[in-house]
Amino acid sequence: MVLVSALFALSASDSNVKFVLLAYFPAIAFWALDGYFLALERDYRSLYEQVRRLGPDEVDFSMDARSVSNGARGWASAFLSKTLIVFHGSLIAAVLIVMIIQL
Repeated sequence: MVLVSALFALSASDSNVKFVLLAYFPAIAFWALDGYFLALERDYRSLYEQVRRLGPDEVDFSMDARSVSNGARGWASAFLSKTLIVFHGSLIAAVLIVMIIQL
């Protein structure tokens, strides 16, 4: 968010639209990273639920979440989750509005 704000400030001071276009890259990259980490969190929650149901002798204390992972489908679901769409979508919409104002 701070990086995008800095790019907005640069575009306003220099009247250069290229800086506004450059603001899309960190916005989309951070959205993708947030989606990745949300997908990991969901995987570990699923692993916890799976282990929670086991008896004390059946638990192997492995933190490998690949057995419950949904892979790319899980990442896409997290990427398009309501909370990430609202937060990062509003940031991208702000970049779009600034770009329209600069033109």
